[in-house]
Amino acid sequence: MRTAASPQLLALLPVDRTSGVPLHRQIYDGLRRAILGGMLRAGQRVPSTRALALELEVSRFPVLAAYEQLLHEGYLEGRVGSGTFVRAAPEDAPRPAAGSGGRAAPAGPRAGLPPRHGDGEGDAEGGLRPFRVSLPALDQFPRALWARLVGRHAHRLAPAHMSYGDPAGLAPLRAAIAEHLRTARAVRCEAGQVLVVPGSQAALRLCASVLLGRGDVVAMEEPGYAGARAALCASGADFAPVRVDAEGMDVAALHALGAGVRAACVTPSHQYPLGVSMSAARRLALLEWAAGREAWLIEDDYDSEYRYVSRPLGSLQGMDAAGRVVYVGTFSKVLFPAVRVGYLVVPPALWDAFVAAREALDLFSPTLYQLVLADFLAEGHFARHIRRMRAVYLRRRQALLDGLARHCGGLLAVHNADAGLHVATLLPDGVDDVEVVRRMAARGLAATALSTCYACGARRTGLLLGFGGSGEEAIEAATRTVGQVLRDVCPGPRG
Repeated sequence: MRTAASPQLLALLPVDRTSGVPLHRQIYDGLRRAILGGMLRAGQRVPSTRALALELEVSRFPVLAAYEQLLHEGYLEGRVGSGTFVRAAPEDAPRPAAGSGGRAAPAGPRAGLPPRHGDGEGDAEGGLRPFRVSLPALDQFPRALWARLVGRHAHRLAPAHMSYGDPAGLAPLRAAIAEHLRTARAVRCEAGQVLVVPGSQAALRLCASVLLGRGDVVAMEEPGYAGARAALCASGADFAPVRVDAEGMDVAALHALGAGVRAACVTPSHQYPLGVSMSAARRLALLEWAAGREAWLIEDDYDSEYRYVSRPLGSLQGMDAAGRVVYVGTFSKVLFPAVRVGYLVVPPALWDAFVAAREALDLFSPTLYQLVLADFLAEGHFARHIRRMRAVYLRRRQALLDGLARHCGGLLAVHNADAGLHVATLLPDGVDDVEVVRRMAARGLAATALSTCYACGARRTGLLLGFGGSGEEAIEAATRTVGQVLRDVCPGPRG
């Protein structure tokens, strides 16, 4: 028995044969607006293509084309023997803003800013759209194990754990983090140097309050992470952009800034956004600069756990003999963003100042997740999770590279895919990457425009495409959509 189109649905599909918009696009747009606006609900059956074509008095071909696109983008799903339904959980699609009349909300002023760490960025659905840069494989997280650990501590929570905690963090967690960093990241540290904070953004804000004052200068990578610039300049400091080349931050350019630079913030293991790893020679030169100028280095060890062309690189802090490096890390990318636990490794000379600043921030971090994380690390679950996820991300990375080669050849070039959970790509000259990202968002995809990572001067255009949060099939389908968007935007021959 076929499902007839309801009068309400037909009202959402005002087919206009005098319009220059093709019929299949009018039908696609109408159905998509109905799904995003909540007029068609998850699990609701939609009319068959034949029934809808009869009701609209059009041929079946434009309806088939519209349904095929909606199926491909995940708005609809077919069930053998049952029909076609609104997908049960189309979280990857952008939602309309209130009062938008069912249309997807346009990109806001922060749309181009890179939601890199998962700190302070997101939407009501958790930002689960394909190509989001900050998203790990949440579908692969051992939720049952985590729930058992949470239950273990929640049921036996002692009064001492329900009171005010140490602003530096829970002692067992600090010890477990220090042991992990010594063995996995070659960080020189003891538990007494580890400071637990609510994520890497909070860690950078603490660095600003301790190391920088009004009028001080902090050198930052160009291009770099806009969130870091905002955090480190929050105390009134000025920032000086320093270009990044194939070896990382250009230390010669850093020297040219003169003696007024108080600190430099770097991502040496996996530079954001370009993905390069700082060479050993450049690291030594940077440490020499810091020791000679009595300046501080803030090492944001972004995306350091996953490398695909070599073994993970050791930390810059582990090479520091002068005690000039403050090391920043987070669990948001390796576990899940909502865990809200990050950490700093602080040089002993700065410890008291950092603890005082930490206490002023919000007294201390919630105890329950600290207890759970301490067990997760100490019992070996964290190390096993990292090992398993390397294989998962390797497959997802390959699916992205294969999809880009298949669907975007000649329209986009891969710049760096050696490490981390995103691939940096470059667009042809003259192509507006912000416009490309806007069009991708309208198709349910979340990417970051490379040009938005520049603070000033000449900007390269490209796309940062995260692959951690989506499976291989979804990635392949999403690359097909990217190709369609690029063919609409890029000048010159198409096809």
